[in-house]
Order: sequence, then structure tokens, then C-alpha cells
Amino acid sequence: MARAAAFLAFVALGAAPAADVLGSANAAYKAGDMATAIRLYREFLADHPDAAEIRSNLGAALVRDGQFAAAIGEYQKAIQAIPGNTRVRMNLTLAYYKVGRLAEAVRELEVLHERAPLERQPALLLADCLLQTGQAREAVELLAPVEKEYPDDRAVVYLLGMALLKDNRLTEAQGMLDRILREGQSAESEYLLGQSEYLRQNLVAAAGHLARAVELNPKLPGAHSLYGQALRGLTRLDAAAEQFRAELQVNPYDFAANAETAMQLRQDGKPDEALAHLARALEVRPGDPGALYQRASIHAQQGRTEQARGELEQLVRDFPAFAEAHATLATVYYRLKRTADGDRERALARQGQKQ
Repeated sequence: MARAAAFLAFVALGAAPAADVLGSANAAYKAGDMATAIRLYREFLADHPDAAEIRSNLGAALVRDGQFAAAIGEYQKAIQAIPGNTRVRMNLTLAYYKVGRLAEAVRELEVLHERAPLERQPALLLADCLLQTGQAREAVELLAPVEKEYPDDRAVVYLLGMALLKDNRLTEAQGMLDRILREGQSAESEYLLGQSEYLRQNLVAAAGHLARAVELNPKLPGAHSLYGQALRGLTRLDAAAEQFRAELQVNPYDFAANAETAMQLRQDGKPDEALAHLARALEVRPGDPGALYQRASIHAQQGRTEQARGELEQLVRDFPAFAEAHATLATVYYRLKRTADGDRERALARQGQKQ
């Protein structure tokens, strides 16, 4: 921070050209002219590469211009120079979040949360990342003390209720839901009710609540995705596919919507499009066995036999009871003329199916 302050003082005292470039860049940013702002920030940084705060400004302009990968690179350089700057670290986190790099977002958020455990924004964003990556219990542990600090905060209560539901702590979740319901019907309350009914496998009731949730707020993250899963369970496949597409408009990195869309595209004979959706799903949950299996199966169908073999061998090592993976690996071995290995995997598949 001392270096940044000294640098800005230097600019103010006499580096008129640099100050002019920086002032023009800031003005362009405020006016919404991101192309000019980006060009001028880069021009400034070419002569002053250690100006970490200005590099962060460049990152912000790149985000607004949709250049997330470039923005992340600038924020990373800024953080190396000013690791204690909370604003820059949060901006880096949000850039990771927007492109579905949730593991990296979690890493940065954990730093912020450790510094200020009861700070609302990083706690909520970290809990959301944990929920999206299937870590409901960790999200509950994170949010419980935050809820005590902000007992009337609707977003905190809502997210804690969702985490409790996903952790199958239905009685405690009901308490959170009751608090939201006191304020009347809302998209959030209908989503929580739909989640509760879905976990109970009452799909008709779940679909009813979720239909109301997306009607009340079509942009509520996760609502279209869960509605699609309920509709799929009711064998309303076309309607389910429509909901998954709607979710991807809200959140392109929703895990379930990507995985389900990939499955449909594979059935429709569009393997490359399916693989693109699986890549996004696996960015969110890199070790998910279902998504890994879908990817390996498509590779096998495409004739990428050695690649599929390696993926399936790793999958059955990590999940030895995964009968479908054993069966597909058997088919791959037979294609490679490895009959004994194929026979072994087929026997393991049959054994798994009986369990």
C-alpha cells in the first residue's frame, strides 16, 4: 500500500502525461467505454507495471467487457503485489465465480473468510460455491455463526435453509423456511418448499412449488434446474429440457443443467455439444462420477478408445461399485482385443448390478 501511495503522489506532483492517460482511462470507464479504458490502462501500465491498483482497474474494465480470462490474469498480478487488499481479492473471486472456476473462487474466499469470519458478502458467496460443488455440510457449518450475527437477513436465512435441506437436515431447514414464509409467498420460499418436496420424492408437489418459483422470479439461480429434475422424474422430458435450457441462461455453469443437457444432446446424436456441456459441469464438480462416466462413454462412442480406456480405468478405481462403468470398460477392452480384461470387467459389472 505504501508503494501504491508513493506512486500516486508521484503522479499528482509532476508526471503530467501519466496523469493525463490515467485520468482519460478513468473517465472512459465511468462513461462505459470499456474499449478505450482498457487501451489506456494498458498504455499506462506499460510504463508503470508495478501500479497494482491500476492493474486492478484494468481487470474491472476487462470484466465489464466480458474478457474474464484476461481480467483474472490482471487481478492475479495485482494480488501478488498487494496480497492484503480485500477489494482486489474479492474482484478476483467474482471473476472466477462468473466463469465457473468455483474451486479457485473457494480458495480466494477462504482467505477472505478467515480474515473476517462474520463478513456477510464473502460468507454468502463461499456458501453458494460450496453448495454448487456438493458440499452442503460445509456450507451449513460456515453459515450457522453468520446467521446468528444476521438473524433477520433474508439472504442468509434462505441460503442456510437451502444448505440444511441439501444436507438432509429437514427439521432444521423447516425452521428457516418458516421464517421466510412469515413474509408471504416469494420465489425463494417456493424454491425451498420445492426442494423439500423433491427430497421427499414427492415430485408432483415439488414441480408445483418450483413452477411458482420460476414464475415469480425467472432469474432465481437453481430454480429452473431443480424444476427440470422434478419434471424429468415425472417423465415430462421435453418440459424438463426446456427448464434446463432456461437455467443455463441464468447460470451457464449450473452443474445439473449442464449434465442433463449433455445427456439429451448425446441421445440426439450431438456428441461434441454434449462434451462442451460436460466440460462445464466438470469445472464445477471435477470428480463427479456421473459426469466423468458420460464423458468417457462419449469418447468410446467416438472411437477414441484409448482415451476412454484411461478414463474408465480411473473411474472404476475411484468408484469400484460403479457397475455401468465396469460394463462400458469391458466393451472397450473387447475392442482392444483384451478379452481376459473384458471378461473380468463384465463379471464385476454383473456383480455390481446384483448389489
